[in-house]
Amino acid sequence: MGIVEKSRLKSPWILHYDCSSCNGCDIEILACLTPYYDIERFGILSKGNPKHSDVLLVTGGVNHRNKTVLKNLYDQMPAPKVVIAIGACGSTGGIFHNCYNILGGADKIVPVDVYVPGCPPRPEAIIDGVVKALDKLKHLQNGTWKEPETGPIVVETAVGAKPAPAAKYANAAPAPTLNSQPTNKEA
Repeated sequence: MGIVEKSRLKSPWILHYDCSSCNGCDIEILACLTPYYDIERFGILSKGNPKHSDVLLVTGGVNHRNKTVLKNLYDQMPAPKVVIAIGACGSTGGIFHNCYNILGGADKIVPVDVYVPGCPPRPEAIIDGVVKALDKLKHLQNGTWKEPETGPIVVETAVGAKPAPAAKYANAAPAPTLNSQPTNKEA
């Protein structure tokens, strides 16, 4: 392993792309950069250039307008690279999964390596997801990565829940329409 590969592991650069989120996950990602959580202690820097980034953080559900932008950002990143889907919307489309313009989570467009569930996920979970992604990046650089038999990497949330990243919300209520009226059970 050369000096460039070692430096990419010791000081990875992340690229954050917000597809169409409510900014809850974005605020939590920015909280990771504050001195309280100090993600820079892992050598991680947030950069806006995909040509220098090692890790892509995706928040929000992918829609028709930004699917090509997300794909272009992914294609411009040098290999090996890892993608982290942050939040319920980044993983599955979240509460917007039935909307006409939402395609789903980031895995509909680019291959996702780590899922961080939550709405929004805690900064600790995001940091844990980045650390797991860096472990995968190390194994990808060495050529020793084997896909886990349990499926994709999903970060455990604070309450211990581990939802499936590609859940289809089979029991979810349909999205409200403009003409729907709230019902008053007391009347």
